[in-house]
Amino acid sequence: MKTQAPVINIKPYVNAKESASDTTQPNAEIKTKSNLEGERIQKVLARGGVGSRREVERWITEGLLVLNGEPATLGDRLKAGDSLILKGRPLKWEKFGVQPTRVLIYHKPTGEVVTRNDPEDRPIVFKKLPKLLAGRWIAVGRLDINTQGLLLFTNNGELANRLMHPSSEIDREYAVRILGEVSDANLTQLKQGVQLEDGLAKFDDIQFNGGEGANRWYHVTVKEGRNRLVRRLWEALEFQVSRLMRVRYGPIFLPDGLGVRQTHELTAKELDDLLSFVGLPSERFEQATKPRTATKSKPRAKVAIKQNSREARRPPARGRADKKTAYDKNKRPRK
Repeated sequence: MKTQAPVINIKPYVNAKESASDTTQPNAEIKTKSNLEGERIQKVLARGGVGSRREVERWITEGLLVLNGEPATLGDRLKAGDSLILKGRPLKWEKFGVQPTRVLIYHKPTGEVVTRNDPEDRPIVFKKLPKLLAGRWIAVGRLDINTQGLLLFTNNGELANRLMHPSSEIDREYAVRILGEVSDANLTQLKQGVQLEDGLAKFDDIQFNGGEGANRWYHVTVKEGRNRLVRRLWEALEFQVSRLMRVRYGPIFLPDGLGVRQTHELTAKELDDLLSFVGLPSERFEQATKPRTATKSKPRAKVAIKQNSREARRPPARGRADKKTAYDKNKRPRK
């Protein structure tokens, strides 16, 4: 069966707070050491793939970054000759070259955690990713251990920051299986707002998408990344979530045919579409390495700019070639 494409719906994003002060130029033009002088620590480290701006700011406030022997502050700027130490390890920040931006779509299974080191020795998502010649992969948001689906990674800290920052208000869409009947009053309450322990929360959209037996599938959309938000909203109304899967992050959909633990790397065109979506400049140089294919036996999925969403189906099990389960239908976002 021919692999269908994920979809990117492009709507240019402008962060008004940043646009007044940020004079970022295309990455292809930021090449010399002199360009790095006088820039804030978080901007330099984000561009070098050390972490997103928010991660770097957290390291600074926690005292994990040391500049010239003193704890760094949020307003510090780097200049030639400065010494920078992160968590006890020196950073050769002046050697940070501008690496071509790379973005991976990873189909996370349940049972894996989104962390670099796990004290409980559980499987971690970063061990499944291709190696980078420079920098490191940054996870765009998180999925808890019991949630499956689309997880984005990039080596561009500024891109990660724009995709995650609350001011961006980027959609996250999930397919969720609920046990029991959900009334119209329940749906209204979930869309108007439910008071959780960390504040008011709501679904921006809820769509019924079929079911089997006592189970009901819904597609829900949120615009923030609070921990376990989708589960907690349903549980606040005493509903049990028996399955949860992210199918979309912003303009990027989980590709058809992309199995669990498989990756799809965005092509140059797909990457430019995503950069445009968050208000970053196009990159005018070739990627240093060829994008990975999801598998050797299947053609690469292509990201297309379309307005419609499609249903997907997993390869049918033996003897069930004509049967399509509720799970299959809910792998794709609704229109």
